[in-house]
Amino acid sequence: MTVGEALRALEAREARLLLARATGFSEASVLAHPERALPAEAAAMFLEFAARRLRGEPIAYILGEKEFYGLPLAVNPAVLIPRPETELLVELALARRPASVLDLGTGCGAIALAIKRHLPAARVVAVEASAAALAVAARNATRLALEVDLRHGLWFGPVAGERFDLVLSNPPYVAEVDPHLAQGDLRFEPRSALVAGPEGLDALREIARAAPSHLNPGGWLLLEHGLGQDEAVRLLLGEAGLEQVRTWPDLSGIARVSGGGLKS
Repeated sequence: MTVGEALRALEAREARLLLARATGFSEASVLAHPERALPAEAAAMFLEFAARRLRGEPIAYILGEKEFYGLPLAVNPAVLIPRPETELLVELALARRPASVLDLGTGCGAIALAIKRHLPAARVVAVEASAAALAVAARNATRLALEVDLRHGLWFGPVAGERFDLVLSNPPYVAEVDPHLAQGDLRFEPRSALVAGPEGLDALREIARAAPSHLNPGGWLLLEHGLGQDEAVRLLLGEAGLEQVRTWPDLSGIARVSGGGLKS
């Protein structure tokens, strides 16, 4: 097998990523020398990667890594794969320059670590119910030399009595019967990080109700949600007593994050 033959086996961008990992060459080198023969070990590794990808396994899990807000993050099937639209949460958080931040359902630590990288003086606490996911977050924090206070538990349980300038979360928000759960990458990702009741609102509702007692005066709650859920989430935020409730679109124009503030 040559590099060129391997590149033709899969979509070009994915093939370059898998070949680079199998050979140790850079993507640029893979692309520049399609005639180069692959060593037997590298060819075997690539074919294993390709078979996994052709079965539908997310490329992030095959490579064991995904970039988020400029950070290279380790990922595995214990965690949701960070997505570009979630970077909106980070941007909104950084714009507020909070002194203390709580990230609920941190998964691989993507949101908390990105905020800590850009606001190094901020106190950042990240909570995760899955011990396996929390281990991935801890690994990422160590690799990136970012000091985030990681705690094991569900939502506000591990931070009883504490208050923050900003609470944010990308919680599960997919409805139990959503047909997309049987498609694409979602088939391989942890269901507990995706599904939240018949309408996908259970986690969002629970966080919104409890958030005011964990916000400093003038503090904000920011929640990522799915397509078409913005009106329901704004209603939840208003019912919780939060003010200035609004929604922000992602780069695709989809209403993606809703938030509100506690009266000063």
